Amino acid sequence: MTRPLLIALVAGEASGDILGSGLMQAIKVRHPDATFIGVGGPRMEAQGLASQFPMERLSVMGLVEVLGRLPELLSRRKHLIRSLIDAKPDVLIGIDAPDFTLGVELKLRQAGIKTVHYVSPSVWAWRQKRVFKIREACDLMLTLFPFEARFYLEHDVPVRFVGHPLANTIPLQADREAARQALGLAPDDVVVALMPGSRGGEVGRLGALFLDAAQRLCVMRPGIRFVLPCASPARRQQIEAMLIGRDLPLLLLDGRSHEALAACNAVLIASGTATLEALLFKRPMVVAYKVASLTFMILKRLVKSPYISLPNLLAERMLVPELIQDAATPDALAQAIAPLLDGGEVQTSGFDSIHCALRQDASAQAADAVLTLIGER
Repeated sequence: MTRPLLIALVAGEASGDILGSGLMQAIKVRHPDATFIGVGGPRMEAQGLASQFPMERLSVMGLVEVLGRLPELLSRRKHLIRSLIDAKPDVLIGIDAPDFTLGVELKLRQAGIKTVHYVSPSVWAWRQKRVFKIREACDLMLTLFPFEARFYLEHDVPVRFVGHPLANTIPLQADREAARQALGLAPDDVVVALMPGSRGGEVGRLGALFLDAAQRLCVMRPGIRFVLPCASPARRQQIEAMLIGRDLPLLLLDGRSHEALAACNAVLIASGTATLEALLFKRPMVVAYKVASLTFMILKRLVKSPYISLPNLLAERMLVPELIQDAATPDALAQAIAPLLDGGEVQTSGFDSIHCALRQDASAQAADAVLTLIGER
């Protein structure tokens, strides 16, 4: 008898944990006895992954910010590569976190192990020469978005567009009334969701800024309400510290970001995966982001894309406002989101077609691509 499939996966952050768990579940439909090793978060562990170390140790953003963690990251990668080569999995799937996972993929591919990269880095936007490293490191690229697949085809990298799992998870029409009832909000409340990010650094840079903007909105729209879903207990503590001395009609939530999006009229949101969720819930949004000053100076020279937010990249036009770095002030954010509270149809009318295009049953598509690559033994 041949042994069960041994699948190695390495994810670096919460969004990768979601994608990885969906992929594992889809693989188990065809191979119930498959075994999973590598690095992942609680969702992947719930599907049976034995994680070598906490996934959060890989969650770091920015060029400058990573320097303080570099020795640890290099050490962890070295030990991970060694253990995975010794385990001889049928395939390694690196999920996002390209600065970490591509190095792992390269070493395993050189050792004769098939490799897949799930979620394209923003190679089409900046550091485009990374495509050559990607071509060397992985046997197959799985992309969430169609414009990414086009880029890889142009550079002779084997690729498959699989769609985005959230497009299937989130209904085409969200039930705002049910979400409000679940959160204790009135049907006629004007509600803004504040989503300053899931990482400590993001919340540190954007949390107080978003709360300041909320205070200005209270003056502009008396009776307005706010909801803020906290990604973890640590993020909740961080936000609670920022609320000291403020008097805001704010409901803090432990997780429940989808309920917050379904319930709200508009969203003030950090650039990232959450903007796609807001798009899929058809909620008008204002996107903001800040990084360390030196990181911004470097990125400003390197980035070739005219947009940073997923809604604009997918629409291939400026569909939602982007307020970046010094442009992201409390007044500017409040002024940008105020007109969206009574409609925002210009934005949301473009969201429906994007939702349908991404609704491809991504986890099943990704599983099929991986199993086809390895020939299911």
